[in-house]
Amino acid sequence: MAAHLTILQMNDSHGYLEPHPELFYTAGSPVYRTVGGYARIASLIRDARDERPGRVLAFDCGDTIHGTYPAVQSEGEALVPVLNALGFDAMTAHWEFAYGPDQFQNVAKGLDYPVLAENCYDDATGDPVFPPYTVCETDDLMVGVIGIAATIVDKVMPDSFSEGIHFSLGDTELPGHIAHLREEEGVDLVVVVSHLGFPQEARLARETDGIDILLSGHTHNRLFEPAVVNDTVIIQSGCHGSFLGRLDLEVENRRVKRFDHDLITVGEEIPPHLEVEEMIEGIMEPHREYLSRVVGETRTGLNRNTVLEATMDNLLLQALIDATGSEMAFSNGWRYGAPVPPGPVTMNDLWNIIPVNPPVSTVEIVGRELRVMMEENLERTFSCDPYRQMGGYVKRCMGVSLYCKIENPAGFRIQELFAGGRRLDPDAVYHVAFITGQGVPQEYGTDRTDLDITAIEALERYLSGGPARAELSGSVTAI
Repeated sequence: MAAHLTILQMNDSHGYLEPHPELFYTAGSPVYRTVGGYARIASLIRDARDERPGRVLAFDCGDTIHGTYPAVQSEGEALVPVLNALGFDAMTAHWEFAYGPDQFQNVAKGLDYPVLAENCYDDATGDPVFPPYTVCETDDLMVGVIGIAATIVDKVMPDSFSEGIHFSLGDTELPGHIAHLREEEGVDLVVVVSHLGFPQEARLARETDGIDILLSGHTHNRLFEPAVVNDTVIIQSGCHGSFLGRLDLEVENRRVKRFDHDLITVGEEIPPHLEVEEMIEGIMEPHREYLSRVVGETRTGLNRNTVLEATMDNLLLQALIDATGSEMAFSNGWRYGAPVPPGPVTMNDLWNIIPVNPPVSTVEIVGRELRVMMEENLERTFSCDPYRQMGGYVKRCMGVSLYCKIENPAGFRIQELFAGGRRLDPDAVYHVAFITGQGVPQEYGTDRTDLDITAIEALERYLSGGPARAELSGSVTAI
């Protein structure tokens, strides 16, 4: 006899407690719509559980307690009661480690559900830092749930994220956990809650038998239809809490016989859960006056939805050059940051653009180093081996013009590279602005100097000069 299960997925919400602008693609120009908010997500989860009592599981793929002002200022703690009210069954992690492993473990202890990470280990003992799996029981089924945290935490993120811990990819450990859950725990289904990123997870599913459902995170894909790889159903549900993924499963003989999927837009038509909305208002109220202050205007819609270059980062880079007088600037290719439509820019928008608010820095970098740095970044973004892809989008650049062949092998993607309007001189020294700890890795350049101005101060100062424009300029072009 068939059993039924509904799985709900949130991934990469990045601390967006409240409704916010999001970019939506159309047959013409993209449009901005107000969506999201944990109170609406709470309503969707509650309604699903009311509809199918005892047959609903909800999971969070991570990047949850970091990314907005109240999240960062409280080191994730402000979100704990809200997340408990949403009632997830398990989660895994990535930016959660930004506060340091000890603080993340403190936050995790406050959650009513487990943080799972089969691939996170203590340096001193070699023991897992978090449980690798849990078993969830519904009215009809026993479901084994395995968590895989972002493997890049100790590879490309600041050292403080992984102090005392290290991460594997998780592919080696996974078959053993699946076998244990199937054979020893007797589960009916195996669900993997992952933050590796869709390319890596598709390969992982192809190489690993026995995964029924893989809930994907990290790469902010809006999968309107599931990917089915080696009989594994994979979904990913956008970012910023703008979407919630829903899978309705029919299970027979410990296998998925049939499934229906819905990528739910968390739109304004969804009534907020009143209790959760009150909790969020309590978190936000002390910051309302400060965050709502208008600091300028943008004539360009600001977003990070494009891989090679993004308008949001062009604004940031312009502010860095303005603050330092440098000839070029670099920042990370972050994916997160709710869009800012053309119009007023508030302090809240600035903190969404760069929530860690590090100091602005400068460095002297030789032309040949600059080329190597960009080749390394292109490989980390576009490696033909998904397991070698390490992070977000292409490094954001201003003051250079780079033309690349994405399909080329590592080290041979750059076709042309110009700086200051001239072909890059491999022996020339360039004065570069960046954000401390982000944009120019430590191994590149000399004479690093941290300035007495933060990224948000630089943005605020730049916007005070009048309405800003930050259109795409072709700093990185695929040819």
